[in-house]
Amino acid sequence: MKRERMTRWGFFFVGLIIMAFGITLTIKGKDLGIGPWDVLHYGLFLNAGLSIGAWSIIAGIVILSFTGIMTKSIPKLGAFINMLLVGIFIDIFNYLLPDPSSLWIQAGVLCIGIIIMGIGIGIYVAAGLGAGPRDSLMLLIVDKTGWRVQWVRNGMELVVLIAGWLLGGPVGIGTIVIALGVGQVVGMSLPMSRNWVEATIARQREDAPLAG
Repeated sequence: MKRERMTRWGFFFVGLIIMAFGITLTIKGKDLGIGPWDVLHYGLFLNAGLSIGAWSIIAGIVILSFTGIMTKSIPKLGAFINMLLVGIFIDIFNYLLPDPSSLWIQAGVLCIGIIIMGIGIGIYVAAGLGAGPRDSLMLLIVDKTGWRVQWVRNGMELVVLIAGWLLGGPVGIGTIVIALGVGQVVGMSLPMSRNWVEATIARQREDAPLAG
């Protein structure tokens, strides 16, 4: 049981790092427009200071509180860890990674970031330790409505896109690509990641008697 828990935490942290890296790559393509949530975070940064990662954490606190009220439950520990670490990782990666030198490179970085972000989301959610604030809200809506993950995520991101644009966040063709593309990648990566996590745990259970 302890080994299974460690395995899930391993998938969780790896997924968070991958997701944060993907988010940062899309931010590096900001001349083409950044992701809807980051348009909001960037708009808040322009109007009130702090960093993009800091605003990601603050927005996460608000969303997580709302989701907890709606579900009448305390979010899982993983949701709180997600809320803090993703914002921190975004600021770290944003500091370490160089800015692309041309629009063509930014376009490539943007597309790679979309894929990496979607894969990371699928991996950490599949660990079952608590989705982050935004994905917790997404899963809540999916559970209440029965709508597909892709459509719910896309709808949420279009709403925050409008709010971020009103605050002055950078919006462009890349923003629309991210809003529509990430949901598609998550829709594929989430079930695959769940199968991967469960298969890994099943193999560990089979090996446990031999190890003993």
